[in-house]
Amino acid sequence: MAPTIGISVDHRRRNKSTESLQANVQRLKEYRSKLILFPKKAGQPKKGDSTEEEVKMATQLSGPVMPIQRVHKKEKARAISDEEKKHSVFQAMRMARANKRLHGIRAKRQKEKEAEAMMTKKK
Repeated sequence: MAPTIGISVDHRRRNKSTESLQANVQRLKEYRSKLILFPKKAGQPKKGDSTEEEVKMATQLSGPVMPIQRVHKKEKARAISDEEKKHSVFQAMRMARANKRLHGIRAKRQKEKEAEAMMTKKK
């Protein structure tokens, strides 16, 4: 139904957050409420088509129909704290990459240590 009333659909797209999903749903509901669908046959309107009064009131819009309005909260300027000065983002990212890369081998070594500890305990 969406492509027939002027809503483009990208089937590859996935919503990564519930906030963006809710914003899109709200925007589409608002668009749908303002939309006036003309019936294909004037005498036989189908479900979802607009009434005759709405059709008579319809005017052609020009320019952007419903521009997306993004709300950005501006942060006030503040002094950098000592903790932020000491923290190195480069170092943290480097350690995160190393931990991810070495996760499997570390888990394997841990299992081997536990197995060896169990063997020595049995003897």
